[in-house]
Amino acid sequence: MLVLHSCSAEGGKPATDLTAGSLPPETVWIDLMKAEDDEIRYVERATGLQLPTYESLSEIESSSRLRSEAGTLYLSTPLVFRAESGEPRATPVGFVLTPKILITVRFEPLSAFATFAERAARPKGVHASSVGAFVGVTEAMVDRMADVLERVGAELDEVSHRVFRADGTEPRRRRAVKEDADLREALRRVGRCGDLASKIRDSLLGIGRIVPYVTSMAADWLPGEVKPHLRTLHQDIVSLTDYDQHLTNKMQLLLDATLGLINTEQYNIIKVLTVVSVVGVPPTLVASMYGMNFHDMPELSWSYGYPFGLALIVLSAIGPLIWFKLRGWL
Repeated sequence: MLVLHSCSAEGGKPATDLTAGSLPPETVWIDLMKAEDDEIRYVERATGLQLPTYESLSEIESSSRLRSEAGTLYLSTPLVFRAESGEPRATPVGFVLTPKILITVRFEPLSAFATFAERAARPKGVHASSVGAFVGVTEAMVDRMADVLERVGAELDEVSHRVFRADGTEPRRRRAVKEDADLREALRRVGRCGDLASKIRDSLLGIGRIVPYVTSMAADWLPGEVKPHLRTLHQDIVSLTDYDQHLTNKMQLLLDATLGLINTEQYNIIKVLTVVSVVGVPPTLVASMYGMNFHDMPELSWSYGYPFGLALIVLSAIGPLIWFKLRGWL
C-alpha cells in the first residue's frame, strides 16, 4: 500500500496514478507498507531514489543501517509489533530522508504510523517538511515503546506481588498446590516480559543511533524549528533505555526469586522423603531381627514378647523424629 502525505489538513491519500512521472505537489512523506512492485517503481521513478529491500533493511551492521549517499540518508531499525498479543515480533523499518522528501518502507501495520498520520492531518500538527515528518514518526514510535514499557513494568509489579506475598489464610496443603501453580505462571509471565523488553531494547538501540546520525549528517538542511525536537527525542530515548535496563534487572530478580522458591519447595519435598526413609530404617531393623525365628532366641518364649517387639518398633521410629526435632531439621 502506498500513501502520500503532505502533513496538512488534507491528510494522507493513496496513490492512484502509478504511471505519473512526478509526485503530487506538497508531498513530504511517502509511506509504503507491503508495497507492490508497481508502487515501488513509481516512487523510484518519481523521486529518483532507490528504495531499500527487506533483506537490506534486515542487516544488523551499523554501516548497513546508517549510510549517506549523495546527500540522501538511508536509515533502518527493527520495530516491535503485536506487543499486546503475547507473541511480539520484530520487523525492519526503513527511512529514506532527503531535504525535500521522507520515504518510509515497512512490512507490517504499525500503530505508531497510524497515530502520526492522524496527528499530521491536524492543522500545524507537525512541521511541514521531510525532517518534520521524520521527527514526528520517530516521536510516535518512541511514545509507543514507552507505553509498552509501562505495561511491562505494571505486569512485573503484579508478578512481584504474587511471588513475594505471604498468604496464610488457606490450608497448608491447598496453599502449597496453589503456590506451585502461581510460581510456574510467574515464570511464564517473566519470560514473556523479558522477550518483549529485549525487542524494545533493540528498537531503542536502533533509533538511538538514528537520531544523532540525522542530527549530524543533516545539520546543513535541518529546519531550526525541528532541532529542539531532535534533542528532546534523544533525551527520551536515553531515559527509556535506562528504564528498560531497570526492568531487565527487575526481571532477573524475579526470575532468581521464583527459581529459588521452586527449589525451596523441591527441597522441602526431598526433606520429607528423607525423614520418612530414615524414620523407617530402625523399625525395619527391629522387625527384621525378630523375624529371624532362631530356636534359641529368648524373646520367642516370653509371654509379652510380641508387645515388647511392637513397643521397640514404635520407640525406634519415635527416636529419630525426636532427634530431628532437637536438631531443628523439622
